[in-house]
Amino acid sequence: MTELRDGDRLSKDAFNSYGLHVLSEGTELYSREISKLYQHQIDYIDIDDRVEMTAATAARTLESGLSPKWLPTVEPIYDAAVKGCEQLFIDALQNGSVVMDDVVETFQPLVDNFRMERDVVSMLLLLNTKDDYTYQHSVQVGMLSYYLATWLGYDEKQAIVIGQAGFLHDIGKCQIEDDILNKPERLSEEEFGLIKQHTIFGYEIIKRSFGDSIQATVALQHHERIDGTGYPHSINGEQMHPVSKIVAVADVYSAMISSRVYQEKRDLLFVLKELHRMSFNELDPFTTHTFIKHMIPNFIGKQVELQSGESGIIIMTHPSEFFRPLVQINDEFIDLAVDRSLEVKHVYM
Repeated sequence: MTELRDGDRLSKDAFNSYGLHVLSEGTELYSREISKLYQHQIDYIDIDDRVEMTAATAARTLESGLSPKWLPTVEPIYDAAVKGCEQLFIDALQNGSVVMDDVVETFQPLVDNFRMERDVVSMLLLLNTKDDYTYQHSVQVGMLSYYLATWLGYDEKQAIVIGQAGFLHDIGKCQIEDDILNKPERLSEEEFGLIKQHTIFGYEIIKRSFGDSIQATVALQHHERIDGTGYPHSINGEQMHPVSKIVAVADVYSAMISSRVYQEKRDLLFVLKELHRMSFNELDPFTTHTFIKHMIPNFIGKQVELQSGESGIIIMTHPSEFFRPLVQINDEFIDLAVDRSLEVKHVYM
């Protein structure tokens, strides 16, 4: 069971020790299905042969420790979106504006092909490289903003617009030199001041393109914070547009999981704990907690290391105690929401 991978498909019906039918032949296995097998204490199942991947995909998979079947299919779509985003930045720099048809043509294939992908954590890790950070970040924030909007109850049409807003949130960076954007050392006060201007540049570009719009507002406000400590205008939560609060959460999460020239990827559990900490003063709490609540179940079935040094598997997550799941260590089940002496130190993705 510990060798299962997201996207594996059952080749035979799965039954528990009492003969109860648990999952049907042909079911694709992701975190929820794998958790169900654990809950019924099913140790062995039969799966279809796995599809071979290209050498490049296999190399990336080996490095990350994951190999879902969907990767060879969706990777070209993701890569095309990154290239399309780069072209939008070029157009914005040259023309001072972007064309909505180009935005839709670049972003919509992501919505159409990623809508049903449940393991967002694995997806973003596998489709994340050190190249083209600014463009990949824009694509990821667009995707995350779309997901988060649906989790918050926005309808499909609204969620797509919110995803587009996330996709375009950093368009103003087209007017900032790459040497500053990708500088490996700490930015000077003057350089950071210039970086802050990307919010105003983006607002002006989008307003010039589409007029006053959600996309323009988000470009301006996505670095504002509910306690008034953000930029460019230090507004508070009551003054922020609700969609700006959505994109702010997606922006922080994507930045923290990414490999950048000046930081290493952070442990995903640390990232979500950091978001949770920020929800008390910087990020909108309801938006942030909704994001965490929907991301945490993606850890089900993943191996963890506890602070005690013991290793186990996450079986279930808690609806409010986000970081205290039910963990199986050998034949023992430990509810960390009850046993407060233990904590998860690391999740192996």
